[in-house]
This record gives sequence, C-alpha cells and structure tokens, in this order.
Amino acid sequence: MRRHTQTKSQLVADLGEVVTDWKDAFAIKFIDYLNNLEQSGDLEEEHLSLLLEQDFEVSITLFRIILEQSKDEFTETLKAIFFENPKGYGKTSFRFDPSGYTRTLNKLGLVRKINEMSSRKYSWKDIIQERLKMGRGSAIKGQTRGKNLEDFVEIIVGEVFDKFEIRKSFIGSNGLSTAKADFCIPSTQQPSIVIEVKAYGATGSKQSDVIGDVQKIISEKRNDTYFLLVTDGVTWTARLRDFERLVEFQNSGDIYRIYTQKMKQELLEDLTQLKIELSID
Repeated sequence: MRRHTQTKSQLVADLGEVVTDWKDAFAIKFIDYLNNLEQSGDLEEEHLSLLLEQDFEVSITLFRIILEQSKDEFTETLKAIFFENPKGYGKTSFRFDPSGYTRTLNKLGLVRKINEMSSRKYSWKDIIQERLKMGRGSAIKGQTRGKNLEDFVEIIVGEVFDKFEIRKSFIGSNGLSTAKADFCIPSTQQPSIVIEVKAYGATGSKQSDVIGDVQKIISEKRNDTYFLLVTDGVTWTARLRDFERLVEFQNSGDIYRIYTQKMKQELLEDLTQLKIELSID
C-alpha cells in the first residue's frame, strides 16, 4: 500500500454533513398516532382520559408538546401539580384515578390549548417560528422567567425608594468581601436592605444555585441588614425539601421574609415600613 501524509486543511475541506434521520421507533409510532387522531368539534376534559387510555406514553408526549415544554420541564411540572398524589404523576396515578388525573392535568389549560391549536390555520412561517421556539425558545424561557420576576420587584421597589442599586455586589460586614444581590437599598456600601429574586423553573434557576446564593448573602450581610427574598414558580413543589431550607432560613431570622408575586401588597407595605424605620431617604 502507498503511504499517505494528510493535513488538517485537506481533511477539513472534505468534511460534509452526515445524513441522519430524527425519527426513531417512538417518533414513528407518535406520528402514526397523530395521523390517526380524529377530532370533530371541541375537545372536552374526558377526551384526555380516552387518549391516555389508548396510549399513555404517546399521549403524554403530545400533551407536553402542546404545552410547549421540554421533557425535563414537563417532568418538573407534573411533579409539581401531582405533589400531593401518593401514586405519583405517571401511568400508575392515571390508572388509579383516570378522571382525577385528567382533571389535575387540565389545570395547565391543556384542553383550551388543544382546541386553540386544532382550530388554527398554519402557514410555513408558523412552522419556522415553532421550530425556533422549540430550539432557542427553551433557554430563553428560563432567562425571561427570571427577568420578569426581577422587573416585578423593581417596579415595587421603585414605588418606595428613590435610591437603590440593581444586580451588583454589596460590601460585606467585614468590609473586605462581597456578595451579589439583585437589589441593594440604598446602595451597595453595606446596604440597609438587600433583596434577592429567584424565579424557579426547570430551565431557570437551579435549587442548588438558589440555596448557595442565599447562604452567601446571609454570611456576608451585617446582622442588622434586612434580607428579603422574592421567589416564585409552581415547580418548587416538586422539590419541597429545598424550599423548606429557605423557610428554615426565614424562621431562624436569616431572611426577614419570603415573598411571592401573590404577596405584592405585603412586599410593598413592608418596604414602606422599613423605609420609615430605617430613615432611608
């Protein structure tokens, strides 16, 4: 055989796309299921049970796609909405109580979304948009979730205080080290109030990050600095032990109070009272 000497540039020039097919056995089964799915008129809640009875795994995949969630995100969502169900959130739970299972599942607005989707006429532009959503959209949803909650808090803080700093590191109690916080009031120079905002979702903040960030703030702040935590996300119920750790911090006095979006008025009132008590201009 003749001896060859190859170079990187030669090989790179010869590189091409490896032809592949995204469809495995499950995908083929899913598409066949979809093609045979008939719907006349609006879907009702009881129809969800019929679909799940026909093929649970395929139907639950259909529901996940309709709800525009990744597999991981949907798993966390199911854990959250079925967190009080002793049978869990899967096929066993459905077999035990089909009507109760679909009733809980429909709290996600599934029937409404299916009916909206089935009545809509799609163009090729819609298909391209959907592909973009399922690709980049998953990561963007996590980023947007956190940003929206931060904006929610910023509006409330802005109603009470004229001076505050956003997403910066504040000077710790020893004057040497720092910790990051979403809001420092009135400034980062050993602030009187720090607020951390954590929106939890499968594609957003991880529980370990939340706990770690909270512990860092607790270790760095002065004892007389008020630490407020604003968090939200139904998927916390899927990881209650982690959420309980936050509550333990609050019960021990390390966190002044934990707020959710439903506690908007309480947050506003507490900040107003703190402004008076701490004589913050």
